Amino acid sequence: MFLFTGLIFYINVYSASVEIDKKPPKILVFSKTTEHRHESINEGKKAFLKMGLENKWIVDTTEDASVFNNKNLFKYKVVIFLNTTGNVLDSLQQLSFQKYIKNGGSFVGIHGAADTEKEWPWYNGLVGAYFKSHPTPQEAWYHVVNKSHPAVIFMPDSLRRFEEIYNFYSFKKDLVNVILTVDEKTYSGGNMPGYHPISWCHSYQGGKAFYTAWGHHPETFSEKVFLKHILGGIKWALK
Repeated sequence: MFLFTGLIFYINVYSASVEIDKKPPKILVFSKTTEHRHESINEGKKAFLKMGLENKWIVDTTEDASVFNNKNLFKYKVVIFLNTTGNVLDSLQQLSFQKYIKNGGSFVGIHGAADTEKEWPWYNGLVGAYFKSHPTPQEAWYHVVNKSHPAVIFMPDSLRRFEEIYNFYSFKKDLVNVILTVDEKTYSGGNMPGYHPISWCHSYQGGKAFYTAWGHHPETFSEKVFLKHILGGIKWALK
């Protein structure tokens, strides 16, 4: 009888464990701005909410930086900075975000995320580079560098897109794994000759980070290639 009871207890514990594992991941989409505000933010929020429904994720959207606290932040598997700009977190919120990443949290940065927290060196390491400038939006050729990454695995080796193309400074070349570059010979206004990264990923202090410079225009968030690109980035961050 004792052995039988123990077996029932084991099965119940196992079932509970499986049930916990089946809980859908929670994703936070953060889009606070203190400087330039992209018109694409609202469309981006809609796209991420739709993506959540399609992939059985729970997606929360906010511009309230007070959610960056130790109690709340750890609910999320991924935190997405959607076209954030300027200094969006205070010192305590920064500490909570650092703790979240160091405990295995994941970051996904979209476009303006590189134009954020430019006085915070830790964030520079997380996002991988800072926005410097951009020419007028135009078409250019992009080249896939790491074909195995889920954010680009579906793309041809090269593709042409219309986008606002960021030039970067303080690019952490030795820290990140570049997956997509832009060919400066195919457009005007680039100032990173020879090697101009556009999207990359890396492990960072216990967590993971993915960034793409695509995502300027509202219509971008209904573009199939772009949506598959960021979906792949999120899926990589969730692993």
